[in-house]
Amino acid sequence: MPKPKDEFPALYPCDFYAAEELLDPDLMYTVYEIARMLQGLDPDAEIDVETEEILLDWAIPWIVRNADDMVVAEPPSEDEPGYYGLQTDGDR
Repeated sequence: MPKPKDEFPALYPCDFYAAEELLDPDLMYTVYEIARMLQGLDPDAEIDVETEEILLDWAIPWIVRNADDMVVAEPPSEDEPGYYGLQTDGDR
């Protein structure tokens, strides 16, 4: 249910990283790793499942929003996630 803005102690700008600010151009990342990085965590940081699910709520739209600047690769196997990376001139 929506809440009035005045119920919150503070409001902040909705400012996200651009793909080139977050991703190393030579690496590919899973959505889980991107989710951690968007929160300032190491891509391999151990987090609980509930937190990971919340972070994915931020990461998936971020990937969609930055899709024009990214490339995607098939997962190494059927039980692994796909990989995303920053698009470079060599990828075109």
